Amino acid sequence: MLIERERSCLLLIDLQERLIPAMHEPAPVLRNAAILGTAAKRLGIPIVISEQYPKGLGRTDLALAAALAPATPIAKTDFSCAADEVLRARLEESGREQAILVGIEAHVCVLQTALGLPRLGLAPFVVADGTTSRTPESRRVALDRMGRDGVEIVTTEMVLFEWLGRAGTAEFKELSALIR
Repeated sequence: MLIERERSCLLLIDLQERLIPAMHEPAPVLRNAAILGTAAKRLGIPIVISEQYPKGLGRTDLALAAALAPATPIAKTDFSCAADEVLRARLEESGREQAILVGIEAHVCVLQTALGLPRLGLAPFVVADGTTSRTPESRRVALDRMGRDGVEIVTTEMVLFEWLGRAGTAEFKELSALIR
């Protein structure tokens, strides 16, 4: 299934200051989340941000939160964003049918969200280079499981270029520079 900008929203899951240092190789995940967040803002794609128990795990990474403003994080205690009433409402309000997922941890909150979104009528696309876990093994198993269960596994560049759709536009020139 092709990702379409008019049909998709971006869901950033739990990219929080106290959780990030415990992850395996978090820097590329933060970079790719920022790329997709910047592109989503420029293209008018709705952005939804979750924070897992921010009282204990801190707020969304400050640089990322600043780049995504005015989108504001929504606190949750459910592991799945699809199980949280406020996040469900925000996703429904977006009016979109596709959810592009980046965040942590791949084998907990990202996995449970991706598996729960179809019940809300949303097709989940998990950005493989936009998620990680404490161990590479947990990330690998989570991506394998999601793929077997019908979740589309994509990359940052796949999402970006499917959102853009064509070269030669001002949007293409501006946003393709993010990955160079």
